[in-house]
Amino acid sequence: MGPTSRRRRADQQHPIQPRLSARHVAAARYPRHPEAEEALSGAATVLLGVPAQMLRANLERWAGLLPEDATLVSLAKGIELGTLMRMSQVITSVTGVDPAHVAVISGPNLASEIAECQPAATVVACSDSGRAVALQRALNSGYFRPYTNSDVIGTEIGGACKNVIALACGMAVGVGLGENTAAAIITRGLAEIMRLGIALGAKGATLAGLAGVGDLVATCTSPHSRNRSFGERLGRGETMQSALQHRDGHVVEGHVV
Repeated sequence: MGPTSRRRRADQQHPIQPRLSARHVAAARYPRHPEAEEALSGAATVLLGVPAQMLRANLERWAGLLPEDATLVSLAKGIELGTLMRMSQVITSVTGVDPAHVAVISGPNLASEIAECQPAATVVACSDSGRAVALQRALNSGYFRPYTNSDVIGTEIGGACKNVIALACGMAVGVGLGENTAAAIITRGLAEIMRLGIALGAKGATLAGLAGVGDLVATCTSPHSRNRSFGERLGRGETMQSALQHRDGHVVEGHVV
């Protein structure tokens, strides 16, 4: 996560004091951070949790501070407006790093449930299998199980596109439609994601797994899903501006895409 913002996080060698983040995830504890230069110095892995539309601007400030051989990990699920770049493409475009040094993490990972240590699985995608496995080992815990994948394109397309389908599901719920409608939206939405992803170079197996179907189901059905909840407000007749005002600081990537 960006080392100069409240969303930041970078691997460090020295202990840092935790703080609570009640605004976004009540049960979560985040470390306090020094300035960007200190946070990034010697980091083997940098997790970038900046929202998709803010990633480029933040990276432009930090690019010169990133360790040469660090693995840069995107946590954002979105597509950059204007360029239509995936997040891994934005990272390589701004920093000039080898694409093999860039990884993405995506899957059915609702933040509130992970903060409560509920069992979950995710995908760590990187073209460098060694880096993917290193991340998998670092993130693995008794309740969080990462799986590795070399299909960065499919992992990112699944994560970005499911936001739009979740908005549609939320709108259906908001106007009072039932489970048949939601099931149809999810199923046909998956078909569209598969066609788009494969056309862009993704593997069908990736989109049929955690990064595709898994993320789609969780986001479209959970009341904790920001995109679905946003869609529900629109379905109940709220304006876009009104629905955005109820985000409480949360990012709704789907309404941008």
